[in-house]
Amino acid sequence: MKKAIFPGTFDPFTIGHYSVVRRALTFMDEIIIGIGVNEAKRTWFPTERRVEMIRRLYADEPRVKVEAYTDLTIDFANRQGAKFILRGIRTVRDFEYEETIADINRKLSGIETILLFTEPELTSVSSTIVRELLQFGKDVREFLPEGMEIDEP
Repeated sequence: MKKAIFPGTFDPFTIGHYSVVRRALTFMDEIIIGIGVNEAKRTWFPTERRVEMIRRLYADEPRVKVEAYTDLTIDFANRQGAKFILRGIRTVRDFEYEETIADINRKLSGIETILLFTEPELTSVSSTIVRELLQFGKDVREFLPEGMEIDEP
């Protein structure tokens, strides 16, 4: 069974994240969306709310699970029995960062990282931008997956 984790903060989960999961399901049997909890990072939505929103989005897709974690991504992957880490790449800067992390993760655990390039029309969509728009009361529905219910945190 090919199982991957897709780690991130997902604050919020965007159409770009959704695209990565949709495309990865064509070659993975199971994907665990891992919501990393970093107390030093300021988030818009509480962890429990992010888990709930993404679980609801994938309620009809048994191959996608959603869990929060507070330890290293490779330790979370090992606990989940995942042999792969799935990451989306929007820019060259993303690639350079992800390559470094993938190398360290492979050295420490043997877990391989699979990088999927963002679809061209989604390269400008980021959780950071969506969060900023939310802070200023803007409608962000066009940047979220269809069916994603989002309200105040």
